[in-house]
Amino acid sequence: MNEEPEEVLEAERPEEDSYTLDRRTITAILYAVDTENREQLVELMEPLHAADIADLLEQINAYDRGRLVRLYDKEFDGDILSELDESLRQEIIAILNPDVLADAVRDLDSDDVVDLVEYLEGPQQEAILGALEDSDRVAVQQALSYPEESAGRLMQREVVAVPEFWNVGQAIDYMREREDLPDQFYHVILTDPRFKPVGHVTLGSLMASPRRTRLNEITEPSFRTFNGAVDEGDVAYAFNQYHLISAPVVDDDERLVGVITIDDAMIVLDQEHDEDMLRLAGVSEESTLSDRVIDTTRRRFPWLAVNLVTAILASLVIAQFEETIAQFVALAVLMPIVASMGGNAGTQSLTVAVRSIATKDLTGANVWRVIGRECAVGLVNGVIFAVVMGIVGLIWFGTPMLGVVIAAAMVINLVIAGFAGTVIPVALDRIGVDPALASGAFVTTVTDIVGFFAFLGLAGVMLL
Repeated sequence: MNEEPEEVLEAERPEEDSYTLDRRTITAILYAVDTENREQLVELMEPLHAADIADLLEQINAYDRGRLVRLYDKEFDGDILSELDESLRQEIIAILNPDVLADAVRDLDSDDVVDLVEYLEGPQQEAILGALEDSDRVAVQQALSYPEESAGRLMQREVVAVPEFWNVGQAIDYMREREDLPDQFYHVILTDPRFKPVGHVTLGSLMASPRRTRLNEITEPSFRTFNGAVDEGDVAYAFNQYHLISAPVVDDDERLVGVITIDDAMIVLDQEHDEDMLRLAGVSEESTLSDRVIDTTRRRFPWLAVNLVTAILASLVIAQFEETIAQFVALAVLMPIVASMGGNAGTQSLTVAVRSIATKDLTGANVWRVIGRECAVGLVNGVIFAVVMGIVGLIWFGTPMLGVVIAAAMVINLVIAGFAGTVIPVALDRIGVDPALASGAFVTTVTDIVGFFAFLGLAGVMLL
């Protein structure tokens, strides 16, 4: 049981600069759950956005989460399910009363329903599909027939489409008479007699134009369509690159089947960035703060195993210079500095390269220029730090040549780090391997091996 606060505070809006739930609000909500005060819970939850409620459910433990969902009951909204992390959806759906679940999903747009059910187990997926009206269920099932992470899965079926030969007045009258307009839309799509989209008109242009104006005279120049099988990552890139607000989705016969809006495209773009960041760190993109210890361990173990192999390879290089190290113990003290500097420099180049590949800024046309720039940056930094470490080596150990050795090794390793940090992700991308997923281990291995070999090899030649 959570301790009773001195007073149950009303829900407060998140601070403007943080957009996080107030700790006192969370405490008050959990107290309402502890005392099974449904009226108070509803009062506290009502001002919160669905995204904030989803954050709350993700932050509290599974026991409190289950009690809160059961007590909140019929107030549970479908938008909350849409905002929840995928790892928690199955858990929440299993807790929800079937009738509450049915009511929650009926108000969602088709794209939100697809996002909700596409990764659920069979029984849970059937429960949600069974709660939909026949037309909505068919629309969702058709969307699910497209490949995973495709435009067909991302689109919503609710569209506003009119014949291309209509005028503004006809379009406005049509929308006023139609009872099933989407909750949010940005364009009126123009179609030819075959229901092929040929252009679209923004609502702003529509409302600002005289009724007699033909729609095809006020179309947007940024119009473009996407086939339902196109990868959602390419769709998100196009939205960001060409500043799209919405775009029609077509089937193989170029007929209109749905529309993708900017909010869904930006979610995909955000997910792509998150995945790249997690993969660079060797962490599964499925990892969340609510994962169980065993699940987190299982996902991280393979990458730690890969790192162990690379560490062994670096150790084998060191083993070749046992006699050198035995005669100059100072080498053992300075070795980690060379390897660490190379690793950090390689990671910097790697991060820039992976990001540029993802945004399609790094291409065959400029790849050699970028490689040259990174090597030059490594050379300049290497020289600067070589001078610093040369002085440190001289003062610390009183051996001038030792300073020269570590300075030379530093320059070599930082140049190689810039080269490897760019070439490796580009090469992996060319052969179809995700550079964010595999580059880190390769770059670290290269910088460690080169750093140790250069440092110890130069030491063996110049100091013995």
